[in-house]
Amino acid sequence: MDPMTLPEIQSFIDYLKFERRYSSLTIRAYKVDLEQFFYFLQLQYGQIKPEEINHSFIRSWLTFLKEQEISTRTINRKISTLKSFFKFHLKQGTIQHTPMSKVISPKISKRLPVFIKEEDIANLISNLKNNSEDWESQNSKMLILLFYATGIRLNELINLRESQIDYYKKQIKVLGKGNKERIIPVGKEIIGHIKDYIQSKRKEFKKTDDVFLVTSKGMKLYPRYAYKLVNDILNETVKTLDKKSPHVLRHTFATHLMNNGANLEAVKELLGHASLATTQVYTHNTIGKLKDVYKRSHPKA
Repeated sequence: MDPMTLPEIQSFIDYLKFERRYSSLTIRAYKVDLEQFFYFLQLQYGQIKPEEINHSFIRSWLTFLKEQEISTRTINRKISTLKSFFKFHLKQGTIQHTPMSKVISPKISKRLPVFIKEEDIANLISNLKNNSEDWESQNSKMLILLFYATGIRLNELINLRESQIDYYKKQIKVLGKGNKERIIPVGKEIIGHIKDYIQSKRKEFKKTDDVFLVTSKGMKLYPRYAYKLVNDILNETVKTLDKKSPHVLRHTFATHLMNNGANLEAVKELLGHASLATTQVYTHNTIGKLKDVYKRSHPKA
């Protein structure tokens, strides 16, 4: 029997689609998780109804997933699917209790942010300044410099307009997530590069409106174009990186600030994080640096 023909599953999917109005991709993820779960039950225990399921059935499925080397993050998503499924049927009165009350989600180890070492970023910027001044090179240089100097997100930089740059106060007004504005200070050197870029852009193209960064055809920059420029430059100059993306430069901005004594709250504001807990991931390098100093300096280390 196909698990998706179970009326309990179909009623839950209809609830997600018509009442919660989830996206088709999200609904598909729920369906796949439930298909896998009920197929497993069918193979292991035969035909079984949702009200007959207890926590031991779920634990055996989770053990099976671990044996298949499914990531902890994916397993937690599947647990979340089951929690939603049983919670829905508990409210509907089709089951008397949820078997999820005794199921504990495995802890996800925090992935440390990938960043570029200070000496490597210095070499990278030096190489960019010596590059030929064709338009793609200028775009690459401007992207790298702004990502590293401001910690700005890719989408924020793409949507940045010339009117958001205050040359006198040496700061940039950024429109972040949830349309929240924040001010990012920049140095005199970056302001100089911004002015040079805009001047070159106006010589290269007759009209670009107020948009700051543009493509080789003078159109507004788009994510794939920007990503490729950054990826190509990092591939050429920082070969030791496992990951090469604009977000790596944002991580580098935050990590270097923390390693050089910046206040955690200040870094949070510069990055536009809603919670300090999100910013705390960057303290790992600061602690590592302190340990190195301790080992080198303390007589009893």
